[in-house]
Amino acid sequence: MKIDLTQLNKEQMIPVLNTEGAILVTAGAGSGKTRLLTHRIYHIINDLDVKPYNILALTFTNKAANEMKERLEKMGCDNSLWVFTFHALCVRILRKYIDKIGYKSNFTIYAEQEKNSLIKKILKEKGINEDDGLSSSEIADAISDAKTENVSPEVYGQINSFKHGAGIITEVYDEYNKALKRNNALDYDDLLNFAYKLLSEDAEVREYYADKFRYIHIDEFQDTNTVQYEIVKLLASKWGNIFAVGDEDQSIYGWRGANYKNLFAFQRDFEGATTYKLQQNYRSTKRIIALANKVIKNNTQRLDKNLWTENEEGSNVVFYCAGSDKDEAQYVITVMSSLMTNYGYKKSDFALLMRINALTRTFEEKFIQYGVAHKIFGGFKFFDRKEIKDVLAYLKLLNNHEDEESLLRIANFPKRGIGDATLAQTINYARVENLSLFDVIVNIEQNQDLPNSVIKKITPLATVLKCLLNAVEQNLKPSMLTKYTCKVAGIKAVYEEDTEENAEHRMNIKELVHSMEEFEKDNPDANLSDYLQNVSLYSDTDEMDEESDYVTLATIHSAKGLEFKVVFLVGMDEGIFPSSRSVDENDKLEEERRLLYVAITRARERLYVTRAKTRFKFGSTEYCMPSRFLPEMGFDQQKKQEEKSSFYNSYGKERYERSYSKTSYNSAYNADEVPSYDSGYSTSPKLKIPQKTVAKTGRKDVSKFVEGARVRHTKFGEGVITKVVKTGEVCVKVKFATCELMLMLNYAPLELI
Repeated sequence: MKIDLTQLNKEQMIPVLNTEGAILVTAGAGSGKTRLLTHRIYHIINDLDVKPYNILALTFTNKAANEMKERLEKMGCDNSLWVFTFHALCVRILRKYIDKIGYKSNFTIYAEQEKNSLIKKILKEKGINEDDGLSSSEIADAISDAKTENVSPEVYGQINSFKHGAGIITEVYDEYNKALKRNNALDYDDLLNFAYKLLSEDAEVREYYADKFRYIHIDEFQDTNTVQYEIVKLLASKWGNIFAVGDEDQSIYGWRGANYKNLFAFQRDFEGATTYKLQQNYRSTKRIIALANKVIKNNTQRLDKNLWTENEEGSNVVFYCAGSDKDEAQYVITVMSSLMTNYGYKKSDFALLMRINALTRTFEEKFIQYGVAHKIFGGFKFFDRKEIKDVLAYLKLLNNHEDEESLLRIANFPKRGIGDATLAQTINYARVENLSLFDVIVNIEQNQDLPNSVIKKITPLATVLKCLLNAVEQNLKPSMLTKYTCKVAGIKAVYEEDTEENAEHRMNIKELVHSMEEFEKDNPDANLSDYLQNVSLYSDTDEMDEESDYVTLATIHSAKGLEFKVVFLVGMDEGIFPSSRSVDENDKLEEERRLLYVAITRARERLYVTRAKTRFKFGSTEYCMPSRFLPEMGFDQQKKQEEKSSFYNSYGKERYERSYSKTSYNSAYNADEVPSYDSGYSTSPKLKIPQKTVAKTGRKDVSKFVEGARVRHTKFGEGVITKVVKTGEVCVKVKFATCELMLMLNYAPLELI
């Protein structure tokens, strides 16, 4: 198959044809870097007559590697080409040479589950109780962090001696390495470290691979960590033909060890390195690209570049400040419905992107209320998340003492040293005595027929349950009972360590409490049983998941690499975006801004940015400050838009169509100021924005939806309209068996009975 390289644009063509020496390409979002890489490899093989096995291409995910392989195969390249992730490459090297460092070539690779199991075994052998100190997962994370920096147990102990638990971690780390060696096993971090050890210390290994790989290509170079970069330098030590493509503006994995500064080090470490820029974007409209440039230029640690596009000018980027988080979700639903009706968009054209996954809950509930199919990309639905299911299991057990599944879920959460054998003995005793498992546990000290060891292990759980039963007798609201449960059961302590993952878990639990407070506010007479029944409705959405046409909800981290016609960037409140954990350190704040840049550049045709003035938390309405990034985006928080931000108090179609065309944003980026480019190398047709069409369906006849009318909802069943609100759009308040909802008639799946 003959590939015509003239299909490339000028920016892509030059680095493709320059094949010798060290080359760094800074590739902006949507600039066609995968196309660049595959065409360069094709050119080297077909035009320069280089054998495929002398070429190496590295990337970071199996998905990306497979995509590159498929493209190259379609271009006629054979499968002897080495296209791997870093870890897969290291496995190849180690299978061939690991005997040189005392391992056998049939070594086992331990994934996270095996790794954690081994660490737990070591803790048990050394008599270290997780409940009294560090958990096995915390120790595993610390070991991984040390290995990412190629730090030995001895050195780790020296540099972290002042930290809590450093002695235990050092001891376990050392024993963990010894156990791996005995088992002829490596973990994922070892794959990189041992390959680096071989390449750096053994001349035979280094010379073999340095000679083999005449041309080395690296995708997503900004995501390399310290060890990966050192491996790359060793592999390129003979020929020096290394081609690195990356974008420091899209470096968002610093918390995983990725070091975007390797882009700057590349220019220093490879003498005479040539740098090129890919700045033409094929994905987004001019207005979206203008906003992305406006934001990212505020970062100081970056290589200078400026995205541009030949695509359409496009619609204005819309900013909307909602009166509350509920209003924010309502706004999104309304805009989506309008775009689908008037412009022909499908649900699959939409994505809601957010900084933290805790924000999905409000939108998930609204989508269910309006019958909108949706999926969480790269994660779980809110009520399916482990920490949420753990907390709800406590509440379900307090509501129904016979719920054995919930009891078994929380028996050893948090860790209490209650193993399967202890539970089996307790369950067997309950069956023999014809008692519920709950009664046996709560009265464990009175069950003298059980072994003392079982009684001793179960007693802490019994104590917790008795405390919670006393709280239930006080008729606490679900939200207060939940907060008390998290404290008494020790759930709060589980997520105390200040990590990115724990911050997400804490925020999710807070959002669960928030959902209860909202429910209590809307349903003053409801109890715990009512709330749990309501949750079951929001959790049971399997029939929606069967649809192929659905809205995507995702954190920005999980959406990297994706694109959508319409993006809603929600939750632009200070403390949420940027994260409160990032605002005091410039490096972390710049990574937050890069995250914002990534979010903006996921949008192809339309971008909506939203925030909420207030969020209902801990039983009261709290004011939320606007994100510090909003002024950088050109959005003036003092404009009249904020005065019209409550959905229920003032509703009109114009507020959903109004962008900031008359505010500081558009005055900074009007059509006359957006430069026009004519490169002569366009490879993609210009992006076309759907033009407005006549509405496909008329408005619903709402005249019979009056107070007292009985209605049926596809999800919540039958209900009675208790209130009708006419503020441009007709809204009704409906009392269902489990809850009371305010719904827009034209969009809600309601029918009269």
